[in-house]
Amino acid sequence: MTTPALSWLLGGDLPIHRLGYGAMRLCAQPGNFGPYPDWEGGKRLLRRAVELGINFIDTAHPYGPGWNEELIGEALAPYPTGVIVTTKGGVEKTGPGEVFADGSPASLRRFCEGSLQRLKLDCLPLYQLHRPDPQVPFAKSVGALAALKSEGKIRHAGLSNVTLAQVEEARTIVPIASVQNRYNLQEHGDDAVVDYCAQHNIAYLPWGPLAAKPFAPEAPLAQGSGVLAQVASELGATAGQVALAWLLHRSPNIILIPGTTSIAHLEENVAAAKIQLSDAQFATLSSAQG
Repeated sequence: MTTPALSWLLGGDLPIHRLGYGAMRLCAQPGNFGPYPDWEGGKRLLRRAVELGINFIDTAHPYGPGWNEELIGEALAPYPTGVIVTTKGGVEKTGPGEVFADGSPASLRRFCEGSLQRLKLDCLPLYQLHRPDPQVPFAKSVGALAALKSEGKIRHAGLSNVTLAQVEEARTIVPIASVQNRYNLQEHGDDAVVDYCAQHNIAYLPWGPLAAKPFAPEAPLAQGSGVLAQVASELGATAGQVALAWLLHRSPNIILIPGTTSIAHLEENVAAAKIQLSDAQFATLSSAQG
């Protein structure tokens, strides 16, 4: 399942597969701090993702920090035609539980230049402000993205963990290509942002697509119960696949970035893109889980 409407992320020539991959879990635990212990296994998983047709890979500077980008660059660069890696800046991590926003223009430039080096790129296809920094005026952080774009260090600017008002404000400063907020079948609080992004041809990247808490191994929607389990049974699919299919049905601008450290689970997630929910099934799921 591809989305030609958002092909501008690839320069307007190739469509994006709407089932991407979120690489955050390919770091040491706890707290995604340090290099992934099975480094070669991580590279195999990333290469398998590309073999399966995934051409949208999400990472961020604080994943590791830096180690996640290093792993992706080592596994995939030079990148196959059409494969893009999106990363984020604006958050610093100094330990497993020591994470803080840092959205000053100087820091965003430093984060961006480090990401370019680790990912082995001359220009980042999509660079997202990871989180608004309460100590820095939002417009200054977004202005830093605009400057990086004008210098050719990034092709497109995006936002993460933002409100609708912040999306609107950011668009007065620089074109916004994507928004990455928490959203899933169980948590619909971002409905207005999803719809706004669809109206303005902005990609929406829901993090936590299976309702897992950050760094927690359990994903409630992957287990399935009640109506979710019933629909999964009707379709001969897993509960997790149906939860992902619900997101793809929800809006055509949604690109999924579920993460996993298992090749078998990766393949299961990719297969979710082939599941077609009926309008009745979608409505039933939305009503029961929302």
